[in-house]
Amino acid sequence: MTSAPSDRQEITERLKERIYVTFTALAVILAMMSHGEVTAGEAIGTLAIAVVGTLLAVFIADIIARIAANERLLSRQEFAHVAGVSLGAIGAVALPIVFLGVSAFGVWEPTSALRASAIALVIALVFFGFLAVRRARIPWWQRGLVLLALGVLGLAVIGLELLAHG
Repeated sequence: MTSAPSDRQEITERLKERIYVTFTALAVILAMMSHGEVTAGEAIGTLAIAVVGTLLAVFIADIIARIAANERLLSRQEFAHVAGVSLGAIGAVALPIVFLGVSAFGVWEPTSALRASAIALVIALVFFGFLAVRRARIPWWQRGLVLLALGVLGLAVIGLELLAHG
């Protein structure tokens, strides 16, 4: 059973947004880890600003691109769709927010919460890749290659952050 084209398009949009947010959150979390002591509140605030900024940028870019492609303003339904896709991507940072929230109550050190968040985000990237390839009509080894590539890219982000911040 295959999805209708509009369903597939929506799945594509939602996965893309979540991957953007996940990479952004990973970079921000790694940067915070490299800057020494940060409180849980500071980490939550910084992560929230970065994620909201990313979502707004993608939301605005999507609206502008649709206006350019369709040569008209978006209908209410189209606008609601774009907003829903963008807002739905915030779920990609649920675990880091939970980890940092637990840290804010003193259960975990902020550095431990940030480390757990980075690990969770790399795993999320692989999971999003799994969602993308699970029904793809490609050989199993190509599916594995896609998942491996996402995991390696997530680790590459970690490596780049470590290089940048020594």
